[in-house]
Amino acid sequence: MHFLASLTTLLVSATLPATVLAGDSATATLAGPDGAAMGTVTLSQGSGGVLVSADVTGLTAGAHGFHIHAIGSCDPDFKAAGGHYNPVGSGHGLLHSGGHHAGDLPNIHAGSGGAARAEYFATEVTFEDGAANTLFDADGSSIIIHDKPDTYGESAGAGSRVACGVISRN
Repeated sequence: MHFLASLTTLLVSATLPATVLAGDSATATLAGPDGAAMGTVTLSQGSGGVLVSADVTGLTAGAHGFHIHAIGSCDPDFKAAGGHYNPVGSGHGLLHSGGHHAGDLPNIHAGSGGAARAEYFATEVTFEDGAANTLFDADGSSIIIHDKPDTYGESAGAGSRVACGVISRN
């Protein structure tokens, strides 16, 4: 069994450049506009993209837009995070006929107590240094949660930004 696990790790790692390995991770510590802690998003490099795992508190019950944003800054009021991460200039929305922003993720859903957990696999992003779709370009990237659900169409409509965290390598 140990041999098979080692072989699987070797095969997965062999498909990635030497600068990034499957299992490399990063974290975004989320805070609200008032600075209150709202949870953590962990990102893990896989052989064909990045696993995005969220554990969030302090949300209103219901669906919320959940995105990777283009700039690794939350100051002063989360607008510094810029728009959705979009290195190839695609249209907005998971249902857009011409493709979507690399940072467009499915909505996150909070229960009546305001807690949400989610896992998504983002195939359009990587940790690879120098890649066109790296989350670690010169200005970094961040995670934003909005107060309303994303429409998944050309117009986002997700409303105000209620949580932000800069993505940092572990």
